[in-house]
Amino acid sequence: MPSLTIRDIPDYIMNKLRTVSKIEKRSINSEILLLLEKGLREKNHTKSDMVISRKTRMKIWESLSGAWSDARSTEEIIEDIYSARTRGRDHSL
Repeated sequence: MPSLTIRDIPDYIMNKLRTVSKIEKRSINSEILLLLEKGLREKNHTKSDMVISRKTRMKIWESLSGAWSDARSTEEIIEDIYSARTRGRDHSL
């Protein structure tokens, strides 16, 4: 897979990249790939919102794999998710 080096990135852009990647819990590299793909899609007038390549998705999932930890039991996590939901359309599980 090719690599790319970007030089002379203004501080304000680098700070924004760091902030957004931290908020989104992605590496700066993954965030840059997403932004490039989104920008190229918009340039080509593609309508899809956040469609990214399979290869990029796999890299993101690999970087997140095993990163999440929680002291709660599975049942407690599920209960927290259900209790935070708002009333929507009727559904059955």
